[in-house]
Amino acid sequence: MENGEKPQLERIPAMQQLLDNPFLLLFLGVTLPTVLYLIWGIMEVASVPVAH
Repeated sequence: MENGEKPQLERIPAMQQLLDNPFLLLFLGVTLPTVLYLIWGIMEVASVPVAH
């Protein structure tokens, strides 16, 4: 640090910031399976043939 230079702050990658957030991981861990099972259930119900 010669001549009054400021130290350069290292830029944190966006993916690391995302994965360091425990509340976001909790939210994703709850919502993604819920949405996928919901879509899967809707597809299963839609594939059942109509009874006459």
